[in-house]
Amino acid sequence: MDKIFIKDLEVFAHHGVLEEEKKLGQKFLLSLELDLNLKKAGTTDDLSKTVNYAELCSKVEIEFKKEKYDLIETAAEKTAEFILLNYNLVKTVKLTLKKPWAPILKPLDYVAVQIERSLHSVYLALGSNLGDKKKNLEDALNLIDLNPLCKLCKVSNFYTTAPVGYLDQDDFLNAAAEIKTLMSPSELMDFLLEIEKKLKRERKIHWGPRTIDLDILLYDDIVTEDEHIIIPHPRMQERLFVLEPLCDIAPYKLHPLLNKRIIDIKNEIKAMF
Repeated sequence: MDKIFIKDLEVFAHHGVLEEEKKLGQKFLLSLELDLNLKKAGTTDDLSKTVNYAELCSKVEIEFKKEKYDLIETAAEKTAEFILLNYNLVKTVKLTLKKPWAPILKPLDYVAVQIERSLHSVYLALGSNLGDKKKNLEDALNLIDLNPLCKLCKVSNFYTTAPVGYLDQDDFLNAAAEIKTLMSPSELMDFLLEIEKKLKRERKIHWGPRTIDLDILLYDDIVTEDEHIIIPHPRMQERLFVLEPLCDIAPYKLHPLLNKRIIDIKNEIKAMF
């Protein structure tokens, strides 16, 4: 991956645990290492194909000074989030935040933290068979998109499908969505469960009727060992109501365990009927 480096951008801000630090402020030094593809910029000489680092420095300074945080860890985290959510070309940010005037009463050059953050590509399955099904799906998608740590990228068509497992219930409306997120799998799962709660999902019957069902299908190319968050979703390759909408938005995505494209898995299932 190609890189852009920005070293020791000096910003005067008001972060620190001590009240005097928040009141008087002090100097901070920000260094950034941005991973992105610079091939198009290099071959076209077009500024829009890269990151305008003059603009980036200005915006980072404004963002860095917006709030007063106790910890430089928090200031670093918020700055990395800002860059990833506002510069689509940037895949990964490595950020070093130095605090030269740290009030620890010892001789030193600086204290610093360094973090590395990336946006994760996630595919979700959505389903509803109670109430206004279409509105339930749309409300869930809107709530996802409102989260500052998520970006809604693609949404499939909506499909009406028969229930599976517990059959004495109405047909489902199903969809799939691609998001980019800064959340870990665990954090994202907790967030999706919160949305289900907001939309009045009740878990009374296994595979029973529900206002909304949200599942993580794929998260980057990871395979988890956590039985509470199983990724890839353990039954996605068996379910046409998952594969059909997923093919709308990611037909050539590889399943990390089966090493097959989603469209090929779907066609294999269809051929069985």
